[in-house]
Amino acid sequence: MRRIPAVITTCAATLAFLVPAGLAAAAPVAPAAPVSPAEQSYTVVPYENVKVRKLPTKDSAYLATLAAGQSYTAYCWTHGQTITDHGYTNDIWIGFADGFSSAVYFKGDQYANLPASAQC
Repeated sequence: MRRIPAVITTCAATLAFLVPAGLAAAAPVAPAAPVSPAEQSYTVVPYENVKVRKLPTKDSAYLATLAAGQSYTAYCWTHGQTITDHGYTNDIWIGFADGFSSAVYFKGDQYANLPASAQC
């Protein structure tokens, strides 16, 4: 079961109070955010050094670099900015506890071997 961060829960409760029931379903979806380490996790391995960004875009704030060949814990994948490198093009970004990295740089399939159900 996926945990919902307290901020989202509080916002949802406020929205439910302010918006009539028939309109609540039309509320916009929040952009993907880093996930809680309490959720299901997966092991991913970058084939080259890869940057972790705050959001799933190459221009988002830099947070860290993952070293090539090392194993890292990922929690989900999401669609983000399309990245083309080394002959691969993909808009899938892998979600970590604090940020995202383009799936183009990880071993495995287009989702770095995360299951389709692991969407953020």
